[in-house]
Amino acid sequence: MMNGLHPEVVDLVRRALAEDIGTGDVTTNCTVEASRQASGNFRAKQDFICAGSELLPVIFELSKENGCAPLSKIDVLIPSGSAVKQGDIIATVEGPARTLLTCERTALNLLQRMSGVATLGRKFVDCVAGTTTKILDTRKTTPGLRQIEKMAAAAGGVTNHRIGLFDAILIKNNHITAAGGVTAAMEHAKPFGLPIEIEVRTWEEMEEALAAGANHLLLDNLTPSEAAGWVRHIAGRAKTELSGGMRLETVHAYAEAGADFISVGAVTHSAVAVDIHFRLNLFA
Repeated sequence: MMNGLHPEVVDLVRRALAEDIGTGDVTTNCTVEASRQASGNFRAKQDFICAGSELLPVIFELSKENGCAPLSKIDVLIPSGSAVKQGDIIATVEGPARTLLTCERTALNLLQRMSGVATLGRKFVDCVAGTTTKILDTRKTTPGLRQIEKMAAAAGGVTNHRIGLFDAILIKNNHITAAGGVTAAMEHAKPFGLPIEIEVRTWEEMEEALAAGANHLLLDNLTPSEAAGWVRHIAGRAKTELSGGMRLETVHAYAEAGADFISVGAVTHSAVAVDIHFRLNLFA
């Protein structure tokens, strides 16, 4: 299972376990016999979009590095990207009660956070249904959690934008100022051979960027009617992306402007964790 995950995700799980377990789960180890066997299930307490269930086997596997005994059974019943109803069981586990108790909080933290991102992402995607616009995520992620938050966004139907500063060029207003203008920034960026996106703040900057060969324009902080006018004028000469304080209440109006993309930082920076609980049952 871990072979199919990004190394940063595996490392994140490892660090999350180490952060919580430290030198050992003193409460569990002093109250529960090592021989005690149990089962448990992760159950939804509300409706949401599932994300992160594929990490459960990884969590319990890596917990062996922290002294936990291996489980005898892990069944993931609901995959990431699936709609979950209140009361649904996401996964069941069996094995040493100590292991189940020690890993409970790390597993819930990751499931709840990732499912919260996926759920909010799906709401934005649903809001633009029927248009040709795609919702993009951003780099406005929790430091250290970007890989799993982008996994979660994708589970909600959001299209992943660039992962970091290294995999695409996004020239924003401060870059334009520092470079000495739109044309200068574009000319400096072209030799690197990476995809180039440039933010334009005025009609004049838009025209200058198009003349300089821009093929992806970021249009920031426009009203829906302004965005529609700009997109009509660009007329397919470049991909268009809208951004700036997008909300569930307004995003459909922006999508109707005809842009190719709408980037929504709220998908990751404002998602609320969903409610999932873990129920332990001792074997007779």
